[in-house]
Amino acid sequence: MKSKVIGAVTLAVAAAGLFAAAAPAFAQQKTITVWWGKGFYRSEDDALLDTIKKFEAKTGIKVELSQYAIQDMIPKTVAALDAGTVPDVAYSDTYDVQVQGKWAYEGKLEDLSDIMEPIKDRFVQNTLDASILYNDVAKKKAYYGFPLKQQSMHVQIWNDMLEKAGFKQSDIPNDWEGYWSFWCDKVQPAIRKATGQRIYAVGQPMGVESTDAFQSFYTFMDAYHVKLVDDDGKLLVDDPKVRENLIKAMKDYTDTYIKGCTPPSSTTWKDPDNNVAFHNKTIVMTHNFTISIAAKWYEDSQNQALTQEQRDAGKKAYEQDIITASFPKAPDGSTIRYRSDVKTGLIFTAAKNKAEAKQFISFLLQEENVRPYIEGALGRWFPVTKESQASPFWQADKHRKAVYAQFTGGTAPFDFTKNWKFTILNNENVWAKAMNRVVSEKVPVDKAVDELIARIKQVAG
Repeated sequence: MKSKVIGAVTLAVAAAGLFAAAAPAFAQQKTITVWWGKGFYRSEDDALLDTIKKFEAKTGIKVELSQYAIQDMIPKTVAALDAGTVPDVAYSDTYDVQVQGKWAYEGKLEDLSDIMEPIKDRFVQNTLDASILYNDVAKKKAYYGFPLKQQSMHVQIWNDMLEKAGFKQSDIPNDWEGYWSFWCDKVQPAIRKATGQRIYAVGQPMGVESTDAFQSFYTFMDAYHVKLVDDDGKLLVDDPKVRENLIKAMKDYTDTYIKGCTPPSSTTWKDPDNNVAFHNKTIVMTHNFTISIAAKWYEDSQNQALTQEQRDAGKKAYEQDIITASFPKAPDGSTIRYRSDVKTGLIFTAAKNKAEAKQFISFLLQEENVRPYIEGALGRWFPVTKESQASPFWQADKHRKAVYAQFTGGTAPFDFTKNWKFTILNNENVWAKAMNRVVSEKVPVDKAVDELIARIKQVAG
């Protein structure tokens, strides 16, 4: 999807019939190009458009905005880099995970320290850390991105389906083995008996084209305290303990499929597919790297284009039927420390209007602008600023409170923030490929893990 935003100042002048008088001033008007991933919700995009209009009115700089589907952002950006026609500002939900570390390493990104240093006290430390990347051309670490929002892992459960199976939330065990056995061995047979339908207890993302698959698998690795790199990005995969626990994590992840507790199609799922299965009630629970599942029903409850019956169904689902929960305790009884994925935007060194682009980023990151943008996503994204995290928005309902509790309980960064070559591994989705070696090609778990370790060493060593 592509949309062009016409400068609010230009519109106002034209409406007043003063265009001719203003022509000399506007002949010198600067225009910046901004490429941005399409938002998940209309309110998210509306908040961005509102900020752009305010920026134009304040600075006289026109913003030409192009919004694209998330899956199109990286191919379009790579093509622009190759052609030497990069936008002045760019943001995608996928940059940080798949390409930004590589671009920083290759010297393709502008140092944004002059933006971030004066305002860094407003930001939570983990979001600053994720924005500091290594440039091998300049031989330094710096802010080669600006933090905008973050996400982490949550579990979504249909409480009404759980009750139909004869259980309540308090019946869900909190120990690792008991938890997964509860869904597979108790809930699934009970819900099938109660409904006569082929419902699956778990939605386990395993598709190679799914970021959910590797994000979920990281949670299983964290349950077994698998540490693939040290703080300097050096690989630790030759440690026999790492291999041993990686095998345990892979076995647990793939056992759900082997036992028939997740839909057969989950091996080819893309990111929306576990959401769709949940919404259609063909699964009772799933783990997802945002609360977009619950937020969809909240959006339905507020959508005046829907019928009253549909809005009421959305309200009931969001307020009563859906549970946002955490993972159980790790196998050793410890609490899992969740990964936080901090989403970052950028300016390329090849951008034509870097000074004006930096003005735009500085304006966007002001509290009164960034907060409506984050809250417009209805809880899908968690803030990066201290003040926004303290907003009443995050105490407004049980789902947002659960997100707040997980983030404020402490998070850990992904490995690609320490070793940029993990962005290549994520792009390949070596994690999901290993899963599919086990469940589709019937390769023993230890062999699939050895292949996974070999690929990690080949790429990131």
